Amino acid sequence: MNDSHRIVFLDRDSVIANVRKPSFAHEWTEYPATVAGDAVQRLRDARATIAITNKVPLSADDLAQLPDLKLIAVAATGTNIVDLAAARERGIVVTNIRNYAVHTLPEHTFALILALRRQLVAYREDIEAGLWQKSERFCLFGHPIADLAGSRLGLFGYGALGKATAQIARAFGMEVIVHNRSPLPDAAADGVREAGFDEVLETSDVISLHLPLTEATRNMISAKELIRMKRSALLINTARGGLVDEEALADALRSGLIAGAGFDVLVTEPPPADNVLLNLRLPNFILTPHSAWASTQAMQTLVDQLIGNVEAWAAGAPRNVVA
Repeated sequence: MNDSHRIVFLDRDSVIANVRKPSFAHEWTEYPATVAGDAVQRLRDARATIAITNKVPLSADDLAQLPDLKLIAVAATGTNIVDLAAARERGIVVTNIRNYAVHTLPEHTFALILALRRQLVAYREDIEAGLWQKSERFCLFGHPIADLAGSRLGLFGYGALGKATAQIARAFGMEVIVHNRSPLPDAAADGVREAGFDEVLETSDVISLHLPLTEATRNMISAKELIRMKRSALLINTARGGLVDEEALADALRSGLIAGAGFDVLVTEPPPADNVLLNLRLPNFILTPHSAWASTQAMQTLVDQLIGNVEAWAAGAPRNVVA
């Protein structure tokens, strides 16, 4: 253990949880938030050996100005905010958080699916417009409702979150097919079936994305993919903004090319005021503000694992290492 470690948490307010301090001797500095342009100065002023960041980016140029830095502990699963190649070159270890949202994110995914399949937004708008109050019958129709039981969920990606989503789907009586980058030896035991990209895209009643954003997955769902989906299908993205072409999705929803979509992520976050999906006012589109991961329980699990990662590295047995 090094008793001279200096830790700087660049965006402490990005998690609402009790963050315990590491068990080894250290100096601790935290900021509620940090804009990208201030990160280097704050880390350099503290002569930080450990940087904790959730969404504050650290580029190759930034790392070149931080000779004392030894560990970047990312307080999230995604690590695209850090130049991993530059970190490796400089001998800086990068760790991330894993499998902390295995309940909250799949539950949010199904909240979106159920709201769309049961037409909750459309019927709420009807009630607010006074249509039920004027109805000649005890109930109000007008928007088709579809059961999940007996329908097909197609998953792109089958990590911990995809797998947990599949478990919920099966409890609803859905058939689950999966397209994953690597083979799934336990697919049959999980009650799911592996399928090709085309089959998942073209035959699923609901498609849910559970993939990282890479150059290979960027805009994996664009206009040419949307046109191949069933017109009755839903598209759910609680993974990463950028997996779906936002302009193409807006066009598909306006034209009725697909039945609906539920998104928790956008390409740019927070979004600019002119983002096409932010301004899409349709009852068959639900947008939530990157909150699928953020249950109270999940955030506490995240920060406990975060500090555990820091302690493991300081003890010479790093875990959850990505670089």
